[in-house]
Amino acid sequence: MSKPLGLVVSGSLDTGIKVRLDSSTSVEEMTVGRFITIEGEKHRFFGMITDISLGVINDQIIQTPPNDTFIAQVLTDASTYGMLDVLPMLTIGNVAGHEEPQPVKTVPRHFSPVKLASDTDIESVFGKEDEKRFWIGNPLDMETKLCLNLEEFVKRSNGIFGKSGTGKTFLTRIMLIGILQSKAVNLIFDMHNEYGDTGTKEGSGTVKGLKQLFETKVAVFSLDEENSGRRRTKPDAIVKIGYDDIMPEDIVIMRQTLRLTEWAVTAIYPLSHAFGKKWIQRTMEATIETIPESVKVHESTLQNLQRGLQSLNSLPFIQEQQSAGKTADDILRYLERGTNVVLEFGKHQNIATYMFVANMLSRRIYTSYQKRMENAMASAEENTKPHPLVITIEEAHKFLNPEVADQTIFGTIAREMRKYNVTLLVIDQRPSGISEEVMSQLGTKISCSLDNERDIDSVLAGVSGKKELKGVLSKLASKQQALIFGHAVPMPVSFQVREYGSAKSYDQFKSTNKSKTKSQAEKDAENLIIWD
Repeated sequence: MSKPLGLVVSGSLDTGIKVRLDSSTSVEEMTVGRFITIEGEKHRFFGMITDISLGVINDQIIQTPPNDTFIAQVLTDASTYGMLDVLPMLTIGNVAGHEEPQPVKTVPRHFSPVKLASDTDIESVFGKEDEKRFWIGNPLDMETKLCLNLEEFVKRSNGIFGKSGTGKTFLTRIMLIGILQSKAVNLIFDMHNEYGDTGTKEGSGTVKGLKQLFETKVAVFSLDEENSGRRRTKPDAIVKIGYDDIMPEDIVIMRQTLRLTEWAVTAIYPLSHAFGKKWIQRTMEATIETIPESVKVHESTLQNLQRGLQSLNSLPFIQEQQSAGKTADDILRYLERGTNVVLEFGKHQNIATYMFVANMLSRRIYTSYQKRMENAMASAEENTKPHPLVITIEEAHKFLNPEVADQTIFGTIAREMRKYNVTLLVIDQRPSGISEEVMSQLGTKISCSLDNERDIDSVLAGVSGKKELKGVLSKLASKQQALIFGHAVPMPVSFQVREYGSAKSYDQFKSTNKSKTKSQAEKDAENLIIWD
């Protein structure tokens, strides 16, 4: 049984609780983000330290501080004290501990004793690691495992944020492994080739990718067969996209990247209507004289559009004769079998290519999910519903900023809140660039360190205790620490991200994997129509 740190001396439900530390408690041992319990008269309160301060009994000490070491020590012991600002989050029962954790609705009485939370306290709030709860790390300065509820996590769209160099990619790998162990499947648009076969280690070197750890549960698609060869990896499929796959909406969302004028964007829809399925080829070949009379377009506008389309035409994975929708259909076959798909972009890592491919494929896949869910609901047969699908996208503000969110399939998915069993996992270093409406729909947010005030405000918008959590977020270490809050955890918590990259960590991940046998996976693969 740990000894009390101090006593409650003041506070409120709105602003938090003030705790005066006992003279035997070193203020330097206290850290922001640490969990504490308060032993009230009727309840045990579970909360987080949000600030630490110093106080004196007599202000004269501050005005004439002692120069002598001995006197300073005497005055420290007799006339100074430490204070904690504590944000109570939950009540975890009475002193006997018989009740389930509940949202806090009252405050402890004056002079209630305050203690550091024990491992048992943490487990009572966040649960123990099992098939429903996934271990993501450890609460700051504690050894106990911090777990999130996988079922709740995949029910809604979620976000991972953090400035460059904070371990955001490292954290994302951990969360993707969690999704692999849930009932959902994941479609990962892997812009920088970090999640499939191999990834980059923090600092230098490489780490195992999802395919290496969970061979039977992950398929890798690639836009760049040559790049895969250089990396000595063998993708399950090489992605080719036909002109017939490309719709006006896929071009419109890239208007800025392709440097299309407003007039060129306006001309896309009547040109596609006039030219039909072959609208891309015919538009690129057209002259102002061959444009149908029904389409009113200026020559300079046509030239601007042609230059934009030509930049797509230069991409080697785009082919004129590829049958429409084949890539999406191949991905869907894997997803339907419960196999997660990582789409690596190889050398094609510019944002234009990424936005184009991700939006186009996701739109087709979402349409398929929509039809299947509607059919399943009409038949009232639960087993006909597709696996819950999580689509992971990086540089999310490019897809979800206020200007284009309404034009992308990702904006639709975020707003509809898994209506058709599809959610998003958005990864971004500029959360302030994402539409406020989309941010408000994210069920769980995980943030590494952020130093931009607008980004911090965006992540914490609408969260109870925003002021206090802002202080917690600002004090995270520069690497591999994060703050998580939302539907998948009962309360906000700052934590040290669990290890990834050692043999021990790989074994820990594999030990919880309940995938089918390799032989069964090979049989499934044989039944898929995969093309080179």
